[in-house]
Amino acid sequence: MSTQLEKATFAGGCFWCMVEPFDERPGIESIVSGYTGGHTENPMYMQVVTETTGHREAVQITFDPAIFPYERLVELFWQQIDPTDAGGQFADRGHSYTTAIYYHSENQRQVAEKSKKELASSGKFKDPIVTEILPAETFYTAEDKHQDYYKKNRFHYKRYKKGSGRADFIKDRWSYEKDPDELKQRLTDIQYKVTQENATERPFQNEFHDHEEDGIYVDIVSGEPLFSSKDKYDAGCGWPSFTKPIEKQQVKEEVDRSHGMFRTEIRSDRADSHLGHVFEDGPKDRGGLRYCINSAALKFIPKEEMEERGYGYLTYLFQ
Repeated sequence: MSTQLEKATFAGGCFWCMVEPFDERPGIESIVSGYTGGHTENPMYMQVVTETTGHREAVQITFDPAIFPYERLVELFWQQIDPTDAGGQFADRGHSYTTAIYYHSENQRQVAEKSKKELASSGKFKDPIVTEILPAETFYTAEDKHQDYYKKNRFHYKRYKKGSGRADFIKDRWSYEKDPDELKQRLTDIQYKVTQENATERPFQNEFHDHEEDGIYVDIVSGEPLFSSKDKYDAGCGWPSFTKPIEKQQVKEEVDRSHGMFRTEIRSDRADSHLGHVFEDGPKDRGGLRYCINSAALKFIPKEEMEERGYGYLTYLFQ
């Protein structure tokens, strides 16, 4: 596996909101909030936001492209912003909040340009894509209080992301579009009931509870990758169990008070499919969690087929 790290630099409006989407994903070594693209050395926050330095707020990501390819970083970047807004981002206005991709190599430039063209032709946005693609410039690290803001100030961060309009924009623009009639035709009865109506299949009488082949398990509805066979184990409960998802951002937790119990429900992030529940009785030497998942919510992709079916970027899991 490659140990050659690269840097990626993205300006996506307020840098508080540009750390969380990338943070703690496999292959992401570090994320730094800062300023770039201006004409003043060592700018301070108030100088930047009052537009006296010409900088943009940005994040600089150090990553291993063998694990998290630059193409995925760019794809994820588009999903955090309004690329048609030339005056800022959401509630934040002015040049310092405008968007840009700063490339560090010719390959990064080509990837970014190709991705921008594909987004423009996708029909996702009616207005032109105005996000600039520029050569990387000197990057200045922001003040300590702005680093990892979403972790240090969780409540304020969530309120700000919601209040600025960013959270709703991302949800409305990038959520998986589900057609109940199409799903009823495509899915089996139990697959539909589990993913769309929060049902639970019978233990030991399901497809993957004792499945041992190498590969990944994806959402039966959307195809988004969820779990790896490397993290699967026999918990003796009758349902497929995993110690962790491939990436924590691919699943979300909800409080479940049904059936007179208090549990933590697991749903897929993109398609909002009901998957199962997570418990704290998993293997202690592997994090202590047990993701107890319905087979009916999953589709298995064998290791040998991952490349041809669009999951080649995850083959590092088996190297």
